[in-house]
Amino acid sequence: MTTLLWIIAMILVLGAVAYLRVSLLTATIAAAVVMATGWALDIIGPIGGIIFLAIALPLNISAFRQGILSRPLLKLYRGIMPEMSSTEKEAIEAGTTWWEADLFAGKPNWKKLHNYPVARLSAEEQAFLDGPVEEVCRMLNQHQVSHQLADLPAEIWQYLKDNGFFAMIIKKKYGGLEFSAYAQSRVLQKLAGLSSELASTVGVPNSLGPGELLQHYGTPEQQDHYLPRLAKGLEVPCFALTSPEAGSDAGSIPDFGIVCKGQWEGEEVLGMKLTWNKRYITLAPVATVLGLAFKLRDPEHLLGAQEELGITCALIPTDVAGVETGRRHFPLNCMFQNGPTRGNEVFVPLSFIIGGPKMAGQGWRMLVECLSVGRGITLPSNSAGGVKTAALATGAYARIRRQFKLPIGKLEGIEEPMARIGGNAYLMDAVTSLTTTGIDLGEKPSVISAIVKYHLTDRMQKCVIDAMDIHGGKGVCLGPNNYLGRGYQAAPIAITVEGANILTRSMIIYGQGAIRCHPYVLAEMESAFDTDAKRGLANFDEALFGHIGFTTSNLIRSFWLGLTSSRFSNAPYSDKTKRYYQHMNRFSANLALLSDLAMATLGGNLKRKERISARLGDLLSQLYLASATLKRYQDEGRQTEDLPLVQWAVEDALHKLQTSLDDLLDNFPMGLGGVLRFVLFPFGRPLKRPSDVLDHKVAKIMQTPCASRDRLGQGQFWEASEHNAVGIQEQTFKDILASEPLYDKVCQAAGKRLPFMWLDKIAAEGKALGVLSEEEVALLERAEIGRMKSINVDDFDPQELRAQTLNSDKTQERAA
Repeated sequence: MTTLLWIIAMILVLGAVAYLRVSLLTATIAAAVVMATGWALDIIGPIGGIIFLAIALPLNISAFRQGILSRPLLKLYRGIMPEMSSTEKEAIEAGTTWWEADLFAGKPNWKKLHNYPVARLSAEEQAFLDGPVEEVCRMLNQHQVSHQLADLPAEIWQYLKDNGFFAMIIKKKYGGLEFSAYAQSRVLQKLAGLSSELASTVGVPNSLGPGELLQHYGTPEQQDHYLPRLAKGLEVPCFALTSPEAGSDAGSIPDFGIVCKGQWEGEEVLGMKLTWNKRYITLAPVATVLGLAFKLRDPEHLLGAQEELGITCALIPTDVAGVETGRRHFPLNCMFQNGPTRGNEVFVPLSFIIGGPKMAGQGWRMLVECLSVGRGITLPSNSAGGVKTAALATGAYARIRRQFKLPIGKLEGIEEPMARIGGNAYLMDAVTSLTTTGIDLGEKPSVISAIVKYHLTDRMQKCVIDAMDIHGGKGVCLGPNNYLGRGYQAAPIAITVEGANILTRSMIIYGQGAIRCHPYVLAEMESAFDTDAKRGLANFDEALFGHIGFTTSNLIRSFWLGLTSSRFSNAPYSDKTKRYYQHMNRFSANLALLSDLAMATLGGNLKRKERISARLGDLLSQLYLASATLKRYQDEGRQTEDLPLVQWAVEDALHKLQTSLDDLLDNFPMGLGGVLRFVLFPFGRPLKRPSDVLDHKVAKIMQTPCASRDRLGQGQFWEASEHNAVGIQEQTFKDILASEPLYDKVCQAAGKRLPFMWLDKIAAEGKALGVLSEEEVALLERAEIGRMKSINVDDFDPQELRAQTLNSDKTQERAA
C-alpha cells in the first residue's frame, strides 16, 4: 500500500510540475524529494537512486547534455528540415506576434488581454466621423453609383480629396490626418454600411499602397514630393501587385525590370526598363501614380555582382510614356474603380524605386510588412460595418414586415438567421477593435491580420446571405430602396482579394502561426542553420529542451483539463463568462499539443497537408475571435443586457473550434486520432452550438429599441436622409412601434380587430371615433408611408433598365 501511495505521489508531483511549467531544475528537485522519501521508506534501493541520477544529472548539466543528446539530434534535425528560402524567411519574419502567441502557448494570460488599452477616438477623429464622414454619407446615392454612373459622382470624388479621406494614414507634417488604426476602422465601417464602392475607394489608399510604403521606406525626396500631394488629393494612388499568372502566389509575379542606361528628360541616366501586365488593381483606371511590384534583373552588373535582385517596388507616374491605364474590370456589379495596367519596356530612372536604388530587391519584405497592417484594417472593417448595418436593418425590417398576422421577426424560423447576423455583428466589431488596438500599440500582426481577413469576410458573406433570406423579394429586386442586393453581389470580392480565403485558411494562418507563435520552433530552425556551430548548438539545445518541456506540459494540461472539463482552471471573472475562459484554457492547450504532434509526425510535409494545417489554424482563429468578444464585453463595462450577444458569439466560435478539432482528430497522421481523442475528450465533446433560447434573445434585441441594440449598431449612419434607405427604415421602425398602441386604441374603440395595414385609414377612423389626436393621426400616416416604402420593392420603366454607354468624358471628370 505504501509503495502504491508513493507511486501515486510521484505521478502527481511530475504531473504538477509539468502542468505548472516549472524549470527543469525545479522539476528535478521536486522529483528528488519524492525519490528521497521513497529511499527513507525503503521503497527504492541504490539501483533506483543510481538510475535517477543517471537521468537527472545529464539533463541538468548543459555541456554534457549538448554532447550526448543535442549534438546528434541537431544533425538529424538538419537532415530532416530543409533550409527556408529567402522569401519564406521574409514572410515568416515580417511583422510581430501579439496576443495570438499567448493563445498558441497553451496557457493564455487573461489579465494581459484585459490590460490592453480600450480603443478610443481622439476629439479630432470623432469630429471627422461626425462631420465629413456623415456629410459624405448624406451625399451618397448608392443607386446612382451602382446603376446609373457606374462610379462615384464627381462631387463625392472631390469631397473625398478636399477633406483628407485619402490621407488618414499620412503624417500631419506632410498634411495628412495621421489617424489611429482604430479611427480608420471606424470611418470604413460607417462608409461600408452604405456602399462598398465608397468604402473601397477610401480604404485602398489608406491600406497597402504608395502612401504606406513611402512613409516606411521612401527617400526624403520621395516623401517630400509625394506625401503632401497624396494628402491634398492631388495624386490618386494605386498599387499593382496581382498578375494574371500570379494571384494569391504573389511571389511568382512574372513582371520584370532590366537595369540599363537610357534617356530621361534629355539626359542619359541609369534606370530600368519595366514590363508588366497587372490585373484587378483598385483605383488603377483613375490613378495618377502607380505603385508597381516587379522582379528586377541586372544582367550587365551595373549595380553590382548580383544578377537577380528580386522583387522591387517603384512609383511610376501614370503619364510616363508607355504606361497603360484607364480600362476597367466589372467586379460583380460593384462599381469601384478597378482595372488592369500594362507596360512594355517602359524606361524610368532608378530613383523611382521606393527607397531609392539601395532598396532594389527589398520589395517582398516591404510588401509583407505593410500588408500585415493594411490587411488587418480595411477588409475586416468593411465586413464588420456591412454586417452591423445589416443587423439593425434586418431587425427593423423583421419588426415592420408582417406575415400570418404578426411581425416575421417573431417566427422561430426567422429568429435563427437573425441571431446569426446579430451575434456576428457583435463579434466582428469586437475583433476589429482588438486588432486595431494591437496595430496602434505598434504591432504588425501578420498572423492576426490573416485571421481577421479570412474569418470576417467569410462571416460577412454568410450574414448577407441570411439577411437576403429574411428579406425575400425585398432583397432580390434591385433599386434605390434595396440596401442588400449590391452587397450580396459584392461579397465574393472580399473573399477573393488580399489573399484568397481558401489560401489564407489552408496555408497562411497556420503556416505563419505555427512558426511565429510557437515559443521554440523558430529558435530551433534558426539555430539549426546558424553559421556559428558552437552558438547554434547551444541555442538548439536550449530551444529543444524547452520544447520538450512545453510539449509535456501541454499533454498533461490537455488531459487534466479534459478530465475535469477545465472547471478548476483560471478565469478572470466568476460570472456567466467564467466557463468560456476555462474552455479556452483547455482548447489553447489542445492547440499547442496537437501542433507539436503534427509537426513531429509530418515534419516539413505539414505545409503540404493543407487540411491538417487549416484545421489547426481554425483552432487559433476561433480562440482569437472568442477572446476579442470577451475583451469587448470587458471594455464596455460588462453590460449584462449585452450578455445574449456575448454568449452567442463566444459559443458559436467555440463550437466551430470544437468541430474543426473533431475533424482534425478524425484525420490525424499515423492513426493517432483515436488515442488523442481519449486524451482530449475523455467524456465526449463538451460544447453545443448556441441554443434556440439564445437565438430568441439575440433576435429580440435586434427588434427592440434598447441600449444593447444601439451598441450593436454603434458608429453607423442612421440618419433618415433622402438616399439612406436604412436610415429611413430605422425611423419607420420607431414609428411602427409607436403606432401599435394607437392601433390597439382604434381597434378597441371600433369594437373589432382591424388588419395592421393601411395605417392611414386606421388614423382616419380613429380621428372619426375621437380617440386620436392630430399628432397621433400624423404619426400613423407617416408610419404607413414608411411601412410601404420598407416592404415594397422598386420598379422601373423598361427603358431605364436598358444597358447604356456612359459619356466617357463624364466618367473621367471626377478624377480631375
